[in-house]
Amino acid sequence: MLYDVVMSENSLSQAVSFIQQKTSLRPDIAIILGSGLGPLADEINAKAIIPYSEIPGFATSTAPGHEGRLFLGTLAGKNVVAMKGRLHYYEGHGAQKTTFPLRVMKTLGATTLLVSNACGGLNPNWQAGDLMLQLDFINFTGDSPLIGPNNEKQGTRFPVMFDCYDPDYNELARATARQENILLREGVYLAISGPAYATRAELRMFRALGADAIGMSTVHEVMVARHMGMRVLGLSTVTDMAVPDGHEHADERAVLEMAAKSGARFRALVKAILERM
Repeated sequence: MLYDVVMSENSLSQAVSFIQQKTSLRPDIAIILGSGLGPLADEINAKAIIPYSEIPGFATSTAPGHEGRLFLGTLAGKNVVAMKGRLHYYEGHGAQKTTFPLRVMKTLGATTLLVSNACGGLNPNWQAGDLMLQLDFINFTGDSPLIGPNNEKQGTRFPVMFDCYDPDYNELARATARQENILLREGVYLAISGPAYATRAELRMFRALGADAIGMSTVHEVMVARHMGMRVLGLSTVTDMAVPDGHEHADERAVLEMAAKSGARFRALVKAILERM
């Protein structure tokens, strides 16, 4: 059944209890590290590192560049829990299953989500390697992690997504980028289900809809975070330009290579933001 009741108190308690047996650290900030952005997790002063395969209720990450380990520790002076690699809808887990780790991180204590991804740039004024502040999203996946039974203890039946990204955090990111002399684009992120990349006609449509970047993740996580009342900051690395009139489209190898090249700036920006939170 696609819409498993993974939000049950029993499922959450099993996962949380297992993690709490590994460390007593209570995280304040949850971090999700997208394709090629995982090296930031290695800078965490870790109290516990747990493979997803060992955590009750977690699915295994199979996407390239997603190691599939949960880190709990300190980074830039903050208590964090970080996913080194996420779960994707296209891996066949379902929208609720892919966002289950976020519900676990919230139950562990995190009240803020810093979500990241690698994405394709649709805005013709940008270039590969740019960093982008997510201002809004378009859910073009055809699914929602909130479909199915609602657990009122976790959130309301009809959560508002009008301002899903925290305005104060957005301003903090802008100010930090200026102070660190890092170019930070701003735009709308559109998510498709994947795993196939979009066609030329689809890319033209997405740009006409108002999207500045395209990817295969993030929106379900943001929806669940807001459902639970978490504050959200979203950052993207533009790893390729998804221009419909281009001669070719980047493959997964090129995406990971560009993420690695821009990784130092991404890590510097995230750590500087965390210090100021």
